[in-house]
Amino acid sequence: MKPKIRPAALSAMVLAALGANARQRPNIVFIMTDDHTMQAMSAYDTRFTETPNLDRIAADGVRFTRSFVANSLSGPSRACMLTGKHSHKNGFTNNEHSVFDGSQPTFPKYLQKAGYQTALIGKWHLQSLPTGFDHWEILPGQGSYYQPAFIRQQGDTIRREGYVTNLITDLSLDWLKNQRDKEKPFCLLIHHKAIHRNWMADTCHLALYEDRTFELPANFGDTYEGRPAAEAAEMRIDRDMDLAYDLKLEDQTDAPLADLVPYTMGRMNPDQRRKWDAVYGPIIAEFDSLHLEGKELAEWKYQRYMRDYLKTVKSLDENVGRVLDYLEKEGLADNTLVVYCSDQGFYMGEHGWFDKRFMYEESLLTPLVMKLPEGMSRRGDIDEMVQNIDYAPTFLELAGVEVPEDMQGESLVPLLKGEKPENWRDYVYYHYYEYPAEHAVKRHYGVRTDRYKLMHFYNDIDRWELYDLQTDPQEMHNLYGQPGMEEVQAQMHRRLDEALKRYDDPLSE
Repeated sequence: MKPKIRPAALSAMVLAALGANARQRPNIVFIMTDDHTMQAMSAYDTRFTETPNLDRIAADGVRFTRSFVANSLSGPSRACMLTGKHSHKNGFTNNEHSVFDGSQPTFPKYLQKAGYQTALIGKWHLQSLPTGFDHWEILPGQGSYYQPAFIRQQGDTIRREGYVTNLITDLSLDWLKNQRDKEKPFCLLIHHKAIHRNWMADTCHLALYEDRTFELPANFGDTYEGRPAAEAAEMRIDRDMDLAYDLKLEDQTDAPLADLVPYTMGRMNPDQRRKWDAVYGPIIAEFDSLHLEGKELAEWKYQRYMRDYLKTVKSLDENVGRVLDYLEKEGLADNTLVVYCSDQGFYMGEHGWFDKRFMYEESLLTPLVMKLPEGMSRRGDIDEMVQNIDYAPTFLELAGVEVPEDMQGESLVPLLKGEKPENWRDYVYYHYYEYPAEHAVKRHYGVRTDRYKLMHFYNDIDRWELYDLQTDPQEMHNLYGQPGMEEVQAQMHRRLDEALKRYDDPLSE
């Protein structure tokens, strides 16, 4: 990777490129969801669902085709975005034992100092209270789909009536309409709980997709040959997807996670519960009559998973449309950067899995689309390799704020201006820490280039994996140590050593 080039102090050239809006710095609306994968966004993949409102952002702006995360896990991913730094530098490496240090610099704090109003509504999930925001209202932990509690900046916690995706949007629009100073630029983070496990849809969408049968991924029956870390993971649809908690079969009281059901389905009000039972009552009865086992059970679970997940996407897409419509109606769209992404990707049956965590493509990749402020004419696909540590420096440069030297990400502004920087990164670095923990995914780190990926699983295991993404895009054949791969393997080790040095990762956690 070539040396980092920082923008000049206060990005006058960027503001000048915005033309008349140079006098009015662009607003930022940063919409993020949880566990939304590229496969379930029709701007990227049309096999499963349509997301017309999310696609509006891409159609009116840019779509990043190779957008990656630095650590495929909710809290760590959020910390990377806030700080522009890898997990080992921002201190939040995993959800189990980390607490985000709110005293450290973040992009909202820099924007505040530069005169922006900053607000956060929705999911935070960093085990501490937000700092750097003029206004915030957050979900405790993962939050709930129905009648969710919200922790308010005033210090109290209230329970709101309704469906969480609607409520987060309601609160965000209320801040835009009634609470901000309309003479100042703003940065609003709308961070949703959806589409996190256990994929509970709004009642108006419960019947969606019940007539659809989804095609199994080609590697649904993966046997994990030559990949012991993959074999050990506890995220298989056939074995680890819970009948009661995940698939809503409430009569399966001996299921391992059945004790969680009262805290999820039990939050519904009587009207919601009536609508829920009208759909899931027959599903429970059908399952009880089938007596499924083995392959048939695994495929039945896959169909239920896909339907529930995609129903939850539907509400998310509609609510993004509400925000876009408001910005257009109020004349804010032309001077607002709208960003949509997820905290990471997710497995939709690939390798027989659900969840994320691994450095394999489905969870390493994340959707990223942007509608640009007036004056930035770039449209269409951006194919350079970008990463979620890049968001913070991008927001700062667009706002005319100098990017701090200790941020490890790269501002995407040159790409948004249609430039092709010669020094752009040619690999991304990844490090996952949360083991032993839920889903039993081993600790690992690695690098991905245009064509190859090298990973090292460590801690209680010492195994290397190497993939040729051109010939094996599904990552089924570990080439590490295979004859004929010596030169590629040596080259990838050099890249990994370079990344460890560049990002100052001591591999000590």
